[in-house]
Amino acid sequence: MTKDEIRQKVRTRLQLAGVARFPGIEGRIPNFAGAEHAAQLLCELPMWKRAKVISVNCDPPQLAIRRAAFRENKVVYMAIPRLRSERCFVELDPAKLGSKILRVASIKGAMRFGRLVPPHEMRPVDLIVCGSVAVTRQGARVGRGGGYSDLEYALLRTEGKVREYTPILTTVHPLQIIEERLPMRGHDIPVDFVITPDQVIAAPSLHPRPRGVIWEILQESKILSIPVLRRGRRDVRGTPTPRRL
Repeated sequence: MTKDEIRQKVRTRLQLAGVARFPGIEGRIPNFAGAEHAAQLLCELPMWKRAKVISVNCDPPQLAIRRAAFRENKVVYMAIPRLRSERCFVELDPAKLGSKILRVASIKGAMRFGRLVPPHEMRPVDLIVCGSVAVTRQGARVGRGGGYSDLEYALLRTEGKVREYTPILTTVHPLQIIEERLPMRGHDIPVDFVITPDQVIAAPSLHPRPRGVIWEILQESKILSIPVLRRGRRDVRGTPTPRRL
């Protein structure tokens, strides 16, 4: 199956089972019934408790995770939608936000009250939470399409803000776990832990992580649409000319 076919299969499953929640699932990371329970399980993990700085996606099913991070005084980084600025991450530090902390769990509140930073100004990240449309028990993952989660990771890896073994976690409904083979390419990020409302699944390290931005597989249109990539390409000497896919 192709990635698009897998996405459609999972979204149909969620819809038929009646577990999809507002704001819908088409073209999105699906919000699902039980997302808060999955967040609670994630927050009981020792790696979460040790983490001081986390990177987390801005989608609705991970809202409870962002709120938990603020309650526990963790610094949170969220990527701005489509990485549309060179300052493409928003830094949310509970120590600096005061009473505004109750309003920054959404991307709208984060953009209003957080501090926009480029990747090289970020603090080192202890743990990554990403949204997923489908995952396997072996750690393969597919997002909504567009590759933005993969690019976010690649940018942070290029700048040394995440390491080879920085944990990557995702929360999903059990119906988002698939048995089919999920094709993974060199730029795709795998996950180390899959967390549902009922269980924590440790995935074996079968899929290598990208060590940074893989310029030769990026479409020219993608580079031109993302300011931090345009700047990064200018700064990289001897980068191969991107080919059109």
